[in-house]
Amino acid sequence: MVAPVPTKILIVDDREENLLALEAILGGLGHELLRATSGPQALKHLLVEEVSLILLDVQMPEMDGYETAAHIKSRPRTQDIPIIFLTAIDREAHQAYRGYAAGAVDFLAKPFDPWVLRAKVEVFVGLQQERQRLLGRLADLERRLETVGGEGLDVPLSRVERLLVMSGDEAQSEGPLAEALEIVRSLRESLSAPASTPAQR
Repeated sequence: MVAPVPTKILIVDDREENLLALEAILGGLGHELLRATSGPQALKHLLVEEVSLILLDVQMPEMDGYETAAHIKSRPRTQDIPIIFLTAIDREAHQAYRGYAAGAVDFLAKPFDPWVLRAKVEVFVGLQQERQRLLGRLADLERRLETVGGEGLDVPLSRVERLLVMSGDEAQSEGPLAEALEIVRSLRESLSAPASTPAQR
């Protein structure tokens, strides 16, 4: 049995001691922790890594957490990744508002309770994983519908048509068999029509 791939969490903070503290708190959860010490470094990570959650410090030089979050949310590839802001700023309402306005799903003030952080991380990682599973199922369903919508249905419909003809008088213009035969033939025509459309352009 193939072992599940660890979920990746990006932790962003310009101070080494804060990164070490986050790693100590989250280390036992089984996720892969990616480090970034600045906004630009976090954005570089996100160019190549599939991340399920971002823990983002607000107060950083060069590019602060709000600006970093704005860049993350502006990119189609990363706009749906949940962000938890971590900040040492006083718990004023306008700071929390700025965090949520920048696209955060949650906002924790330092010093935070390690158990609360762990619980929130597990909740948001779980939600993101479920979202990815649903997107995967939707993509699979679309692929199957494309297959069924083409040649996949032609053979069974052809067999049904043949059985209907064998079951009754094809020349009979009325009755349930004639109606069913008409529906099957209409379906076969509609399925074959899209395939010929591109060649006519």
